[in-house]
Amino acid sequence: MSTLRARLLGVLVLITGLLTATGAQPAAADPLPDSLWFDTQASATLTVANGRFTDGLGREVVLRGYNVSGETKLEENSGLPFASVADAKKSATALRALGGANSVRFLLSWAHAEPVRGQVDTTYLAAATDQLRAFLDAGIRVFPDFHQDLYSRHLFNTGSWYSGDGAPKWAVEAGNYPQESCGICLFWGQNITQNGAVKQASYDFWHNAYGVQGAFLDTAQATMAYVRQHLTTAEFAGVVGFDPFNEPYAGTYDSGQTSRRWERDVLWPFYVRFRARMDAAGWQDKPAFVEPNLFWNANIDSQKQEGGLLDAGTLGARYVFNTHFYDQKAISGILMWGKAGDGQYATDFGTVRDRASTAGTTAIVSEFGHPLSGSVSDKAPTVVKAMYQALDSRLPGSSWWSKAASSGPVLSGTQWQWDIYNGRHHELMNDNPDKVLTSGDAWNDEDLSAVRLDDSGTAVLRQDARLLDRLYPSATAGTTVAFTYEDRSRDGSTTLTWNPIPSSLPYVAQLVGSGQYGLLLWRSNGGAAPTELHLPASFPTSATTVVSDLGATISPPAYTTTTPIGVAPEPGGTGSRRLLLTAPGSGTVHYALITNGATAPSADLLGAARTELMSWAATVVN
Repeated sequence: MSTLRARLLGVLVLITGLLTATGAQPAAADPLPDSLWFDTQASATLTVANGRFTDGLGREVVLRGYNVSGETKLEENSGLPFASVADAKKSATALRALGGANSVRFLLSWAHAEPVRGQVDTTYLAAATDQLRAFLDAGIRVFPDFHQDLYSRHLFNTGSWYSGDGAPKWAVEAGNYPQESCGICLFWGQNITQNGAVKQASYDFWHNAYGVQGAFLDTAQATMAYVRQHLTTAEFAGVVGFDPFNEPYAGTYDSGQTSRRWERDVLWPFYVRFRARMDAAGWQDKPAFVEPNLFWNANIDSQKQEGGLLDAGTLGARYVFNTHFYDQKAISGILMWGKAGDGQYATDFGTVRDRASTAGTTAIVSEFGHPLSGSVSDKAPTVVKAMYQALDSRLPGSSWWSKAASSGPVLSGTQWQWDIYNGRHHELMNDNPDKVLTSGDAWNDEDLSAVRLDDSGTAVLRQDARLLDRLYPSATAGTTVAFTYEDRSRDGSTTLTWNPIPSSLPYVAQLVGSGQYGLLLWRSNGGAAPTELHLPASFPTSATTVVSDLGATISPPAYTTTTPIGVAPEPGGTGSRRLLLTAPGSGTVHYALITNGATAPSADLLGAARTELMSWAATVVN
């Protein structure tokens, strides 16, 4: 941008800010097309810099979305997430429009990528790449994951209570594994530590017995090379990295080995080898999303193990610290009797932030969620709300306004899961024709999908839209200082409000009323690209009010490069929208309150709320 243009832009921003501060509107601009000047390969390409995901325009990026999908664990669609590309497109459109997502963790099957040892199935890779492309076309970033649970379905017999996914049949046949049995296991996850066949097969993989780990790495490299070669450069820019291995666990430890030593001596060297395969496949500029020991951040003391890749040194730009979190106490139905509350997981997710920071990288919680049917499903509205709250900020709502400077970075996360076939499966469990699974996720009695298809074939949500389709800062032109979102989601007929506006801000409280609101405080970087926040469907433009140091506006206008506060479509043509904030200056702290609770607020109320927020913001940064 030329110096003259920059000065003119600064003048226009100032003038527009003065107009909107009084509630007045600038002259309406012609709406811009979906392809705005910053919706380019540069904005799609992510790297890790200064402990954050950063796009090519220098903006701090937050990834929010879902796992697509547990269908990959099943055989009914041959290890693919979808039966067809058409279904993939339907899912992607709904995920963007209903679920508010900008990213997905895209599951792949080793068993189907290499059904015969040493022979990669390019038919499977072609189908998977075509389905992956449907999400890229919808403006959704993707990171693939070679998924496994309990090592392989081929360890389990046709009459078993449980099943697995992951390794091919030949890899299981290579080992001499005992008859699988979990004994008296109430949850499928107990097989990880109690099923002798699962434990031994996992141990063998990590020690490359029978050459199985080497074969996996060969297939992973071939898969990544295929995806790279069959996507355009622009499409590949939307692929943000690769998750090498889902939920790693030793199986059994060697004599004298601890969980930490296993991570140091076995797991981390595997990740280094996988990283080299990424480089060889043309993924040099994309990070590996590496997971620590499965039980590193468990919230049951008897499960928790020392780890978190403590001995891997500074991970830096080539790795992302990638972990999962489920409330095992809540899922047990025994260890947590009530519902989750305000700040329930602030400490757990704070640990994730701190570990990533110490490792010199960013973090993502690539799985979280809670069962939506069964005896503990009544906890889901509060548990999942508390998890999203902890992704947004490391503070409980009760102390957010008074301690916002300690809010911490906004965490990326992908909820488990997004399966449009939920409740409509036809899965022969362990190839048993007498055990046809149709309900839930059709895998080990799980039922966590946030979506399903109704009888007309339309995707509909299974959870409160207020909870899932959230306001969040998808791209911040600078550094986030603090963020919070009060979604007002419901637990039955009860509206959950965990972050009410404090009495010290009466005009802000009056403006927000009983509506949803979000507040972003950020330090600008002086770049020309705007800060972006996803606007949920519950924030139609006509009902959206923004109060910021950049101005105060009712029903923000269509965005232009000279509009400090504006609305534009999200890329991908799915109908979802975003709020764009253009903030001048470098190192300047800005704030923006976004709410759908105001009904024709007066200029006086807007001005009074703006004054309150300005004074409050000054106390946060001073």
